[in-house]
Amino acid sequence: MRAAPRSSATTVGRVLPPAAAALVLVLLLLVIVRLPWVGDLGMHAATIERLRHSLLHPGNPLVDADTPSPYYSPWMLVLGALARLSGLSVFVVLRVGALVGLALLITGVWRYVRTLGRHPAAPASALLCLLFLWGPAVFDWSGFLGLNSLALTVSYPSVFALGLSFHLWAWLSGASRAGGGWGVWLGLGVLWAVILLVHQFTGLVASLGALATVLAVRPGRTVLLRLVAGLVVGTAVLWVWPYYDFFSLFSAGAELEAIHRPLYERLAGRFGLVLLGVVALGLRWRRDRWDPLVLFFALGVVVFAAGGVSGHYSWGRVLPAALIPAQLAAALEVFAGGRRAVRIGWAGVLGVVLVVGAWAQVGTVGYVVGKGALPSAVAEKYREPWTGYGWITPWVKYGDVVMVRTRPARQIPAYGAYTVAPGYPDVFLPDARQREAAVREYFAAGTSGQARQRIAREYGVRWVVDRADALRGATPGGETSGNVASGGERSGGTASAGAGLRVVARGPGGQALYRVVR
Repeated sequence: MRAAPRSSATTVGRVLPPAAAALVLVLLLLVIVRLPWVGDLGMHAATIERLRHSLLHPGNPLVDADTPSPYYSPWMLVLGALARLSGLSVFVVLRVGALVGLALLITGVWRYVRTLGRHPAAPASALLCLLFLWGPAVFDWSGFLGLNSLALTVSYPSVFALGLSFHLWAWLSGASRAGGGWGVWLGLGVLWAVILLVHQFTGLVASLGALATVLAVRPGRTVLLRLVAGLVVGTAVLWVWPYYDFFSLFSAGAELEAIHRPLYERLAGRFGLVLLGVVALGLRWRRDRWDPLVLFFALGVVVFAAGGVSGHYSWGRVLPAALIPAQLAAALEVFAGGRRAVRIGWAGVLGVVLVVGAWAQVGTVGYVVGKGALPSAVAEKYREPWTGYGWITPWVKYGDVVMVRTRPARQIPAYGAYTVAPGYPDVFLPDARQREAAVREYFAAGTSGQARQRIAREYGVRWVVDRADALRGATPGGETSGNVASGGERSGGTASAGAGLRVVARGPGGQALYRVVR
């Protein structure tokens, strides 16, 4: 007896999502080769650089101080050891980390989605929804899986932690239903702790997803006892981690609220397309009041809303706990039971919405081909990555202290130097505010040359990076020397700075590198 031929719609449904997902993955692999610089990349590069030089006592990653740091996680320790043993540059190591993180994310999504639906195209459809079901306005933030955001953060620990989170949920789902042995649950506890240590905000998302997974199964006494044992082991791992005190981070929210307030702004523009997933969650809730995605979404919304109401804006980082289940629900609804015409209609609507979301993030292609190769309509959506500071490395050596403003302070430590004040909030640095005040005073228009020299001596400053000749006139006169043009090529001529400073190099954007003359 011959099998009934597949309809064209069925064939498209099986072939199109995997093909589209494969193209997106190729794009992300090419992005890893280019590794566009923006946001926290310098922080993570600096962390690897410190661990390369000392795995046991790396010190503060940004300033010359012996303090712990939450950036010294198990994953960064692995990458630091790789850099130390291999001799590879930190940027090559970050690319290796990006490949591992992306692989974990893809395999984690595949495993977790398979616990929710068995259709062979479901994992690919889920991946497309995670990347494109966002909003008409591009939103970039670590821990958020929009395509443009992922392209810029693919080497960040948050991607590695998200990949582990999907594996945690998949593993936990199977253990909760099958009643895994003690070893399985203890391993789950260790994995949960590792995620929290690697990226604390993603760890919160992972915890809410894990709670939803367990609640959906409504396990018996035996499973609950083993779950508690896993939590005890995980808590012990958090407690003994030697590089920073994990539990002290609970009192650090005040330092982070202002930075995270934008997470509560422009919600419709950034996440409006996710409403389709909310509709899908409603359909799933009608079929099963204990659906894990519905519970996951509800937990995420409650915590996110509580953060907005209470002014704890750092709680906004839990938003992926609401977005991820909605995006997955939208993808899985295509393969839900029911009338075939309804499923085809849902697939058509979802396809249109995904095209809208993809067009909003089409500028991501520019990270591979460059802005000049993009059509004008696409180029308008392209966001220029940051320019690096490799041009200072012929002079600035590992461990040198550089006086800079906030933006360069987020990049220069990637090359091994320290800055006077950290470019990011640092809850473990006791004199962070004094350092920030010193930087403000140094660059203030009315600060005298003598005051600048005093600040430079106090913090051991050897170099200053600022706009070319911005410091001229601090006091009359100054020393001169040959300078270096943009791109690092020596050129004739002299450049004058304030007393105690000498221009030795010029870089992109009209910047200059000043040597502090003692």
